[in-house]
Amino acid sequence: MSNPGAVAAADEHWMRHALALADRAEREDDEIPVGAVLVSADGEVLGEGWNRNITEHDPTAHAEIVAMRQAGRRLGNHRLLCSTLYVTLEPCAMCAMAMVHARIARVVFGAHDPKTGAAGSVFDLLADPRHNHRVEVVGGVLGEEAGGKLTAYFRRKRRKPAAGQGGA
Repeated sequence: MSNPGAVAAADEHWMRHALALADRAEREDDEIPVGAVLVSADGEVLGEGWNRNITEHDPTAHAEIVAMRQAGRRLGNHRLLCSTLYVTLEPCAMCAMAMVHARIARVVFGAHDPKTGAAGSVFDLLADPRHNHRVEVVGGVLGEEAGGKLTAYFRRKRRKPAAGQGGA
């Protein structure tokens, strides 16, 4: 796909898919609403997921890792060549390095993460010239919508009384 307009339309389409997965994270698992979908160069879904670290008691079960694990099992390979990962929040250092190891071609993210973002906000691991693979980064796709989901989630969480404490 060399047409920039077509690339932008595809990026928005797949980001909407990732946003729907983020909704499932909150609705089904009461997890932080981050969703990810890994798509082949041919536009086929290879893997998808949402944050599951609380549910699975697994600090590595971020949406991106869940999607990459599913894709790796599906393809029978740890290399996820020529694929694009769409994720609603800028990847952290763990997820960014997993993308480098998997040889993902592109990552498209929604909201920037000013605290732990590793795709340009705090760190720029994906473009580091010391790596033997670089991942193309496109940030801010439907970023306001993605960021709004996160803000609303944390606002709701802060209003809930802690377990065992009654409301006022």
